[in-house]
Amino acid sequence: MSSLLLTPEEAAAELRIGRSRMYDLIREGDVLSVRVGGSRRVVRESLTAYVRKLVTEQSVGADDRRPVA
Repeated sequence: MSSLLLTPEEAAAELRIGRSRMYDLIREGDVLSVRVGGSRRVVRESLTAYVRKLVTEQSVGADDRRPVA
């Protein structure tokens, strides 16, 4: 069973991005995080939502680039 909450480092590893980029995503509000005591934790579901958002945005962009027949 996977954890509901991840450290920022674990979340970054899940997305195969760097730690600094993960903190940027948290700061920009693209990935949801919470405080547990003095620690920052990333909500696993927000990683899935972020990836879905990227796919949707890039799919729409790909449709715009397709030649019209």
